[in-house]
Amino acid sequence: MRAAVYHGPGDIRVETVPDPSAPEPGVVLIEVLRASICGTDSSEWAHGPLLARPPVVLGHEFVGRVAAVGEGVDDLSVGDRVVSGAGVSCGRCAWCREGRTNLCASYFTLGLHVDGGLSELVKSPAAICRRVPESVTDDAAAVAQPLAVALHAVRRSGVRRGDACAVIGVGGIGAFVVAGAAARGASPLIAIDVDEDRLETARRLGAHETIDGRERDIAEAILEATGGEGAHVVIEASGAPHAPAAALKAARRGGRVQLVGLQSAPRELDLLSFTVREVDVSTSLAHVCGVDLPEALELLASTDLARVVLDRVIPLDNLVEDGIRPLAERRARGKIVVDPTAR
Repeated sequence: MRAAVYHGPGDIRVETVPDPSAPEPGVVLIEVLRASICGTDSSEWAHGPLLARPPVVLGHEFVGRVAAVGEGVDDLSVGDRVVSGAGVSCGRCAWCREGRTNLCASYFTLGLHVDGGLSELVKSPAAICRRVPESVTDDAAAVAQPLAVALHAVRRSGVRRGDACAVIGVGGIGAFVVAGAAARGASPLIAIDVDEDRLETARRLGAHETIDGRERDIAEAILEATGGEGAHVVIEASGAPHAPAAALKAARRGGRVQLVGLQSAPRELDLLSFTVREVDVSTSLAHVCGVDLPEALELLASTDLARVVLDRVIPLDNLVEDGIRPLAERRARGKIVVDPTAR
């Protein structure tokens, strides 16, 4: 089969590799219809290996049809169209028993630690696969996994209908966070970024107000937009060095700060301000497949979210030049979806 194999920094090759073996018990073999790529993939190409263990077939966001099922798989059948989660958990450790499968003691990721879906065929545990509604296109279903990551963050933030919510950084996962907060009825919903195209996407996804972080102090602008009280919930999704401190400053007394963007180094925060204003801080990582992936599919079925965020669909052979490189160079205007069936 054809697959995108990551060999190291600057080295992704679309090449012929052996087909996967027959699926083991509890596993399904999937014929990939679409896969999407993200900043993790481009970062591995530009700066890695970071998380990946080369050589490995990339791709942790994909949709396909079940081609074969392993022993013990009773809820999926050959021909079913499914999306897969990215992370594989054991189901037995303390975290899995608590329902926090994203924190599993033996967690590993498709497309980074084992072969993923930027290929014609891929194996995935049936437990992390979900059927795709007929109303959701292949292109849309390809973004279900990253949307699930964003919905996990929104759920962890505790945002409720009528809460003032500010999202700092609305590219990639941040755009999906805006959509998730809008679906929960956040109002006003404020999007902050330094890119006008991203801010326009945020408006189309439900943001009531947008702030250009190049022109205004982020915290002061959020305070102004909330009548000087601050936001009930501030979700930091940019990873910018200054953003956690700005999020803290912009949260109201008794408010919440949700950290999603990954920081490249330790940051200094005013813990006294956290304490005397009783601001809660939480973090999020990946998604809980059983909760967040079904919610993502429901949102894709009921909105035009996928159409809003889609940049382009490219063939697998054009992955690096038309997909990975534009992402790494910040030239992509939205999600890039790969069609491994195209020639």
